[in-house]
Amino acid sequence: MDFGKLYVKYRFFAAIALLFIGIGIHIFVHKGWQWSILLYIISISFILFDIFIGPMRYLQKKVEAGDIEGAKEAMGWIRFPNLLIKPVRQGYYMLQSNFAMANQDLDAAEANIRKSLASKSDLMGTSQEGVSYLQLGGIALQKNDTKEALKNLKLAIQKGLPDDDNLATAYLQICSIYAQRREIRVAKEYLRRANSLKIKSEEIKKHLKDINKQMARA
Repeated sequence: MDFGKLYVKYRFFAAIALLFIGIGIHIFVHKGWQWSILLYIISISFILFDIFIGPMRYLQKKVEAGDIEGAKEAMGWIRFPNLLIKPVRQGYYMLQSNFAMANQDLDAAEANIRKSLASKSDLMGTSQEGVSYLQLGGIALQKNDTKEALKNLKLAIQKGLPDDDNLATAYLQICSIYAQRREIRVAKEYLRRANSLKIKSEEIKKHLKDINKQMARA
């Protein structure tokens, strides 16, 4: 039996029950207020934790373990997402966008990314903001909206990205947009920037190699 799951899933209801037990002791037990205060503190702490933090730690463990169905189930336990503290709320909407992207629901993914950006916190750092704009750029490309894609990709670079792989992805997507517009000189400049990076992903390396071949013929 997964006691961790039971605790996280029913913590809010258990706290409400403790609160009523505390009220009952306070009213009906002689000098019961002494025990009631302890129950009040515990129950209110649990309620506040559940509302403002939610099951995010449990949810993160599920994601790290690759248990996507378990993570989706845990997401459903969050009752008031708009009341989550900013860093937690930002992570919540980013996960929602990732699940939507996995289902190819581009509109829902975009909406959740924008909610995540609206909930941005200094604790998350600007690189996370950059990744969000990178994702928006990728979504716009899938929708064939190159103008919106270019705006978001440049914002991603401006905000900062966490590593060379993400930066190369932005450069290559911008390169492709300018190449489609026949602005070859600008496209080659972004390709040069991508080539100067230390890329680790084999998939991005292959993509870079393919674009280099295409641009050599341009």
